[in-house]
Amino acid sequence: QVQLVESGGGLVQAGGSLRLSCARSGRTFNLYTMGWFRQAPGKEREFVASIRWGGGSTAYADSVKGRFTISRDNAKNTVYLQMNSLKPWETAVYYCAASATFWEQLPTTTPAYDYWGQGTQVTVSS
Repeated sequence: QVQLVESGGGLVQAGGSLRLSCARSGRTFNLYTMGWFRQAPGKEREFVASIRWGGGSTAYADSVKGRFTISRDNAKNTVYLQMNSLKPWETAVYYCAASATFWEQLPTTTPAYDYWGQGTQVTVSS
């Protein structure tokens, strides 16, 4: 089994920063790709960023490029999402996800991911 546990969410003012963490445990040896998604109330879950665990290549949604950074720490088995210059419309539950498939291109859609965390709330006040 695989467990993904997010942390680091909270309340921040517009323009502020937060760093989310996602700790992996269990059978993680074949989790080739990690991703972050977010879901605002009444909206679909949307892609934010992804990273290939081996090699570290990354992909970002256009809306977060230049402001968010995804990274991983192999020793800690943890993936991070550094979020800067946050905007009120980015208020959402942020989810960590893992894919056990090796995709040629980093996946950006929810069906490509096999495991999900419980989510962490990020609220950006104006």
